[in-house]
Amino acid sequence: MLDLKQIRENPNAIQERLDRRGMSQYDLTPIIELNQRQRELETSRSRLQARSNEIGKLIGQKIKAGSSPDGAEIQSLREEGNQVKVTLNELEPQEKDLKTEIEALLLSIPNLPSESTPIGKNEDENVEVHRWGDDYIPNNDQILPHWEIGEKLGILNFERAVKVAQSRFVSLVGAGAALERALISFMLDRQIGAGYVEVIPPILINSQSLTATGQLPKFAEESFKCDSDDLWLSPTAEVPLTNLYREEILEASQLPIYHCAYTPCFRREAGSYGRDTKGLIRLHQFNKVELVKIVHPSTSEDEHQKLVQDAAAILEALKLPYRIIELCSGDLGFSAARCYDLEVWLPSAGKYREISSCSNCTDFQARRGSIRFKEAGKKGTQFVHTLNGSGLAVGRTMSAILENYQQPDGTVKIPDVLQPYMGREVLD
Repeated sequence: MLDLKQIRENPNAIQERLDRRGMSQYDLTPIIELNQRQRELETSRSRLQARSNEIGKLIGQKIKAGSSPDGAEIQSLREEGNQVKVTLNELEPQEKDLKTEIEALLLSIPNLPSESTPIGKNEDENVEVHRWGDDYIPNNDQILPHWEIGEKLGILNFERAVKVAQSRFVSLVGAGAALERALISFMLDRQIGAGYVEVIPPILINSQSLTATGQLPKFAEESFKCDSDDLWLSPTAEVPLTNLYREEILEASQLPIYHCAYTPCFRREAGSYGRDTKGLIRLHQFNKVELVKIVHPSTSEDEHQKLVQDAAAILEALKLPYRIIELCSGDLGFSAARCYDLEVWLPSAGKYREISSCSNCTDFQARRGSIRFKEAGKKGTQFVHTLNGSGLAVGRTMSAILENYQQPDGTVKIPDVLQPYMGREVLD
């Protein structure tokens, strides 16, 4: 959520940064106008409340000085006081309605792009900042797509998953299930070794949690909701991990907080009809190891760079070619001020595909979720900065392994670092 005070005091500067997203629908004018009306009501209410208090004191003083409680002067003051109370009772719901309307508008506006974020209209203007592993790109033009080799090996079954659920689900069988489990364990072990504290969070989450991290109200259609409860299936562990600290005031000495979690994730993929209908790239249910940081604002940029490297370290350990893209302002996610995507090489497609998105949300989520910290010896509190990134999306990592490690004889070599987890060297 953006700072209402900043919007009021620097509307042109805030609007200019919003416009970098290339979305003209984010107009601050209604918020400014409603806030002006709200402030006028607050002024009127404060003035009336002061007059009400003054009348109460006057009545007491005059009666004490000898005026008759039933006299005309006291009666007139009481009538004025009653009328002030009636007006106050009328103003309070008006003010409350205005606050609700302003909050609804604020919740619909995305984070401001960082001053460091490249300005651009869409994904075509994203900037490649790093590339790794060109030497590991297979020199083989006969590589099968991961879903084909997976079905040939008997480790992926899409047809039976559709029977159990619907399209965009998969069943992992035998060595496929073992490979998924090995990847999860390997990723968690590496991230715990990098200083993250593992959490197993709830998978069902409430609306307040989704609102705090920015999935609601804008992306309700992307999530699965339980009919009988105010509970949703988690679209990413970013949501429960960040919300562990919602409505808390932390001590500065507790920062930074690093968490990692393996969870199943659930997304409708409502805006992706016709895209990636085959394979493991865009499923309704998928496993992911998520990284979340809650940090002091002064360190968030450095923490962001470290977060990207923590995710990239997994790809390097697996010897999977990848590149890092910095997203331009027009391609940023709703809650992100700055974001890097890690894209892994998929030989069958002949291109890189996203496998992790690492975002610095600055204080945007902290404002929505009221996550603050207090520094020793200083008055007041500040909002923390929150960061998140995949470390990594497990299914997409499996896709990359099935293609990049595919052998001419139709087998798939298991990456060296996974062999101790799998107890074998080859999928055949």
